[in-house]
Amino acid sequence: MARKSPLTVVALLASGSLLLTGCSVTEDVSGWWSETFGDASGPPEVREEFPYVREGRIFQDTGQDTEMRFAVTGLERTDEYTVMRYEVTYLGDFSGPNRNLSMAHTLVDPLTGRVYREFLDEEGLKYGSESPNQDGLYPVHDGVTNEYVRYFPRLPDETAQVTFVGSGLGAMTGIPVQDVEEETPGPENPNGADHLTLDDPPPSGENLTFANRRPDEDALADEGWVQSFVDSEIASTTRDGDREIISLHSDVMFAFDEASLTEEAEEVVRRAATTLATNVDPDDPTITVIGHTDGIGSASYNDNLSVERAESVRDLLAEEIGTGYTLEVEGRGMDEPVAREGGPDDEQARARNRRVEFSYVFDDTVEATEEEYDDDGLGTAQRNVTWPAPFSDDPGSVVAEGELDGVRLEIYPLRRDGAYVIGTVAFTNTTDEPLVPELGGTEAIQAGGPEQFNKGTLGGFQLLEPEAGLVRYVAQMDFGEGRYSSFAEEVHMLQPGNTYDLVAVFPAPAADVEELTLRAGPFGEFEEIPVEY
Repeated sequence: MARKSPLTVVALLASGSLLLTGCSVTEDVSGWWSETFGDASGPPEVREEFPYVREGRIFQDTGQDTEMRFAVTGLERTDEYTVMRYEVTYLGDFSGPNRNLSMAHTLVDPLTGRVYREFLDEEGLKYGSESPNQDGLYPVHDGVTNEYVRYFPRLPDETAQVTFVGSGLGAMTGIPVQDVEEETPGPENPNGADHLTLDDPPPSGENLTFANRRPDEDALADEGWVQSFVDSEIASTTRDGDREIISLHSDVMFAFDEASLTEEAEEVVRRAATTLATNVDPDDPTITVIGHTDGIGSASYNDNLSVERAESVRDLLAEEIGTGYTLEVEGRGMDEPVAREGGPDDEQARARNRRVEFSYVFDDTVEATEEEYDDDGLGTAQRNVTWPAPFSDDPGSVVAEGELDGVRLEIYPLRRDGAYVIGTVAFTNTTDEPLVPELGGTEAIQAGGPEQFNKGTLGGFQLLEPEAGLVRYVAQMDFGEGRYSSFAEEVHMLQPGNTYDLVAVFPAPAADVEELTLRAGPFGEFEEIPVEY
């Protein structure tokens, strides 16, 4: 029942208000790493301490951006599904139908990078709590708690806790998975249909509940992987599911219009051989060497040149890596550019597109190392995985801030979560008028940078390791068939005087990296942002 078709965007409104998501339960994480792990020999103990609650301001399509309380009250793994139970309470005043503008509800395994979304029917309506009129709309009343149930694909047995995103209130880390023989029954007497209008709220202290619809044969759910991108002047690494692609930038590999390796390039390939010997899955030891060119010249000429360059790299790699591997060669010419040519950064874009790649299935049993990165830039291929972050509703203290065109940016410490780091920032509209800040998108793409990892309004944000020269882009969620979702919250219309917390998720640096530089698009660079556990 894996979903393969594009998702239908569902408006979750109501004749009296709206519904949607959030997170929390405060936990002091000071000294958590050393106290929990000691010698880092095992995972932290997973404790069930529901509910997990968060409060904050969410974007709504009407601009009535009110405060919301979101509580995860259960995450049950049955033989068939993962069942999420949560409650939503709106703490401020609003009227009429509204829609939460957050991303879709998503469960993320921060160790493996697997992502899961809710089961939908053929019309795009969610299973679980049914809207009273079966149209995706729910009644919501000020100060009244709505209870909801949603179904996700069954999480693997080894997944003990997940990160939840999609509430509009950031990433909720450390949500434990509860193994149950049977899911908690739905409400015996759902009352949601009895209170559809603003002038008919439920009695004081009574929650709104809804009839439950379990998934049937028409149920479809998206499953995918977090896709990450790490870059340097020498190489870049893209990781998507169990496949890894190391890309060597051709401008340090070949002279113009040549297929013979330079002396510098030979040394880079030798270092790449060492990396590949460590990373390639021994059960699937095929390495495909792929040549690419820019868009200058004819297609046939570039096809031939890309093959010749890939063959040169393959021949040297074969000498260095030894036996036990199957080396294949492909030339894709100008057919798969990663950067858009013809714009103001045309030279950088073409340089980005001229590359040779190693594509392979990586060995997920290899443990991360705390050794320093090599100066040749191949540290881009190092995987850095710590344990999942414990839950916290406190982003910490502001460590840097800036202001641009009436928008104040506040930056909180970066927080490790498995194979990723979560960046939390706050935007405040300091003017008297609603405004949308100019962030991300093509305007904030680093010259010649890959467009795939610059989508979304925080897509222009990056993390830089100054000493290693490595740049970490905002991650994507890949659901197959060319369907991607940025692993960052969108920035919508900021209402006057309002503050909004948003997150962007990046691939994690090595365990010994304690500070990074945040490239915050048009806000500029902010150095020495701490990385915390």
